Amino acid sequence: MKVRTCSVAGQFYPGEPSHLEQLLEGFFRKAADGRNARGIVSPHAGYVYSGKTAARAYTAIDPSFDGTFVVIGPSHRGFLTCASAVPWETPLGIVENDTEFVNRLEVEVDEISHRDEHSLEVQMPFIKYRFPRSRVVPVMMGAQDPPGAAHLAERILEAVHRTGRDVRIVASSDFSHYVPDAQARRDDLAAIGPLLTLDTDGFYRKVRDLGVSACGYGPIAAMVLAAKGLGARNAELLQYTTSGDVTGDRGQVVGYAAIAVM
Repeated sequence: MKVRTCSVAGQFYPGEPSHLEQLLEGFFRKAADGRNARGIVSPHAGYVYSGKTAARAYTAIDPSFDGTFVVIGPSHRGFLTCASAVPWETPLGIVENDTEFVNRLEVEVDEISHRDEHSLEVQMPFIKYRFPRSRVVPVMMGAQDPPGAAHLAERILEAVHRTGRDVRIVASSDFSHYVPDAQARRDDLAAIGPLLTLDTDGFYRKVRDLGVSACGYGPIAAMVLAAKGLGARNAELLQYTTSGDVTGDRGQVVGYAAIAVM
């Protein structure tokens, strides 16, 4: 069976299963918080930096969820938007692919482009650990402009309609990169503000006007638009952290946010 094998295990997160499981157990020690988010924003840095924030995002989804996760991440290497139609390996076991949904999504399948991209892979151990019966639809997003986000959201909603799947959508993104901590917090929170009312146009304006170097602004917008189409009416910032909270270096940080769209 063809599988997308781990590319960054042992780098972004532990490659040894018992170590990874122990780490995730610590992250998820907090029980489900009673929300039932349609979509979330989850960071994709090394777990030592952003793992707790990513777990906080996933706690906004009921742990009994056993449907399909549409996981949207940016391409850090400039590839075009494409989906993966194979299972994904994690140190905790295989995450099955919802191939019917992928087919209905009508997005080009390109396994080679997915091979070394970490933005999607980093999400898979969280899903495998927290939602072991769920399946995934990994989508790597190339063009992150508003038309690209709107088009991808439309494809997701159409695939939901055609398959009848119960879906949750994960936007994989970090926020500001390598700026002073105070600037990251100020600009990132300003950009997140419009998202709390599902205003993706306002989000794009803030990202542009403030020069926020969020790597997955397109996946965030696509997730919000799709979640809105599925009935979401508002969003909540669950947690915001920076790498400086771990390293103590406030001079050059990366920002991380856990956001639930409900």
